[in-house]
Amino acid sequence: MMIFLIAFLSFVVLASVGFFLTGGGGSEVAAKRAQAIAVGAGTAARRKSQRGAASKTPEERRKQIMLQLKESEQRERKARLSLNARLQHAGLTPNIKTFWIWSIALGVIAALIVLMLSRIPLAALGAGFAFGYGAPRWWLSFLANRRATKFTAIFPDAIDILVRGIKSGLPVHDGLKVIAKELPAPLGPEFQRLNENIAIGMGLDMSLEKMCERMPTPELRFFTIVIAIQQKTGGNLAEALGNLSNVLRSRRMMREKIKALSSEAIASACIIGVLPPGVGITIYVTNPGYMGPLLTDPRGNLMLLGGAVWMMCGILMMRKMINFKF
Repeated sequence: MMIFLIAFLSFVVLASVGFFLTGGGGSEVAAKRAQAIAVGAGTAARRKSQRGAASKTPEERRKQIMLQLKESEQRERKARLSLNARLQHAGLTPNIKTFWIWSIALGVIAALIVLMLSRIPLAALGAGFAFGYGAPRWWLSFLANRRATKFTAIFPDAIDILVRGIKSGLPVHDGLKVIAKELPAPLGPEFQRLNENIAIGMGLDMSLEKMCERMPTPELRFFTIVIAIQQKTGGNLAEALGNLSNVLRSRRMMREKIKALSSEAIASACIIGVLPPGVGITIYVTNPGYMGPLLTDPRGNLMLLGGAVWMMCGILMMRKMINFKF
């Protein structure tokens, strides 16, 4: 009996000591763990809020804008390689079959005319290639550059209209409709297509991307990126667009200043490039016998070919020197 009593008392003492060690200490450890978890959760929440706040800082927005600019430039470079995109940039109906028919017809006519006048097959082949392949693409580039220049000249006015509409309480879509109605071509029709894409359910960002494909200008890319950043991070859209309008006008003033400062170099390059062939044509008209061997003798043809190659290299070098990017 004494053995059972001693065993029972020992069990009670050991159970009490164990409960004290596990229960009291465990509750304190559990409390400390809960406090640590709470502190860790608060720290994580603060870090998350700090990252969220940092993502809206001007530096982060600038990084996002630079990233989107690089992506848009890569897409633009790929789009410039296709003939369909060139036709769209020029404001023409993208009909590649018709373009090739007219190009081939123009090349054949030019080759026949040069062959009848000079009786030199090599010159006729060069003229056919120049007028059948080079001239149509040069004309597309000329139309595209003229159209982009007109678009850029009145684009700050369109942004000002949109800013005034936003400040007066109008939605962005209503401001885009006003731009499409009030401003002339090519800006008005482009914004009309933008409104039509939005009306059929396409998002504003996607509609602006389609518009950039038709009009690949840096100013329109800036506008697209500002709208996209504002939709993701929020902010005062009227203030952002107002700053963009001031930047675009400053770019235009800088462009005109560079054009005025480089006008002398451009005129000198044009004179130097036109002078050798002009003098050669003048001598041939006034004294055909003096320039005749260059056209009839194979050695003269080789000399003309070498002169043309060197002239082309010089013209490209001068173009590189006077072509300022801004």
